[in-house]
Amino acid sequence: MSDYMFVLESHLDGAQSKIVSEMQRIATHAGMNVWLTGGAMRDTLRGARITDLDFSVERDAIKLGKALVQALGGDVVSEDSLKRWIELRMANGVRASVSNLRTEKYTKPGGKPQIGPATIHEDLQRRDFTINAMALALNRGSRGLLIDPTNGQADLQQRELRAANSYAFFDDPSRIFRLVRFQHVLGFETAPRTQLQIENALLEDYQKAASPSALASEIRALSESENAVAGLEAYERLGLLKLISPALAGPKLNAAGLGKLQKLAHTVMPPGKDGAWLAFLTVLTEKLNPRERADVIKAFELSKHETDSLKKLEAGAKKLESSLKSARITKPSLVYEVLVEASPDEILMVLYQSTLRVVQDRIRAYYQKYLPLAEEVTEEQVIATGVKPGTPKFDKALRAMVTAHINARPKKVVPPPEPVAPPPAPMAARGGARK
Repeated sequence: MSDYMFVLESHLDGAQSKIVSEMQRIATHAGMNVWLTGGAMRDTLRGARITDLDFSVERDAIKLGKALVQALGGDVVSEDSLKRWIELRMANGVRASVSNLRTEKYTKPGGKPQIGPATIHEDLQRRDFTINAMALALNRGSRGLLIDPTNGQADLQQRELRAANSYAFFDDPSRIFRLVRFQHVLGFETAPRTQLQIENALLEDYQKAASPSALASEIRALSESENAVAGLEAYERLGLLKLISPALAGPKLNAAGLGKLQKLAHTVMPPGKDGAWLAFLTVLTEKLNPRERADVIKAFELSKHETDSLKKLEAGAKKLESSLKSARITKPSLVYEVLVEASPDEILMVLYQSTLRVVQDRIRAYYQKYLPLAEEVTEEQVIATGVKPGTPKFDKALRAMVTAHINARPKKVVPPPEPVAPPPAPMAARGGARK
């Protein structure tokens, strides 16, 4: 195993590792090479948590992506028949994408590209930034080989954002939005030449050729960062937020509210849990009138499920607050039962809006004490009692064991008694004993 494969596998969780292995199997069966590319490689090499998996293949990306879903379960989120690219959400919640190796040639900013086949090196060199232009081979003959034609590793070490080619912003003006996000999410500086490129792109109004939905996607990704407010303010300074709505400018950009929300999200809720995008969107549009709010929400192209959840969020948060302040909650397990069924959006909105100390304290106790205690109870412990998995009786026994574990009072640790020094030995009679 190469060092890079070891680094990758140490960063993958169980669900992600299963997807990588299955993608290798599918590509091998199809007789083609496959590489792990993009953000997955960037995050692996900088020692960060991998949030999604990007695969690049020689051909038939959409076919292979659908085969991956068929093998492991999941849904197709979107696909692009021109660029031969498919985005997936697997049954275990992992996000993944599969794309063809390709070249892209543009005649105008953000125009329709001419697509052609490419080698892995050519494909990496047409990408946005050097830190995203690395690939790790997953093939039998070259497994673990890192390909880095634009020296992205050096830029990662120097914490620098550098365009992978001279036409990066001409070809895809939405990369302007992505650069701003990376500046605040990663905390990287922009290379001088790339800074000049982006300034020229803004002067030429390349950003107007980008779809507002591309900026909305970047804001959505930015919302998970502790520096989301600073990123939004940077978008406003550059005049980019008006591409979504003129209402999101000046005093109507709810920076103070979002700052409070982000502080709560990152100090109370544990990292790695599902995000609370709908809560972020609610606070983002808090100062807008109903018409302005509807226009902004439309720009973010929510799914039907998200739209329905957003409509119910305010009522759900009020109901949750009412349950949490109830005097009927007399045991820790009752707090757990209320919150384990709530969505992260509802919980975060209650934290944001409620002024009741008991509500705030119970949410904090849930994340800091009760949820970790519940996660200590394993299915193996229930199986050891003789209950068969997959049955209603098993679920009931698991819930009962979790309840008992949460409610159990921690055993008091009694410190051992301090050693008592032995009494001093009696002194011999003066002059000693006479014989």
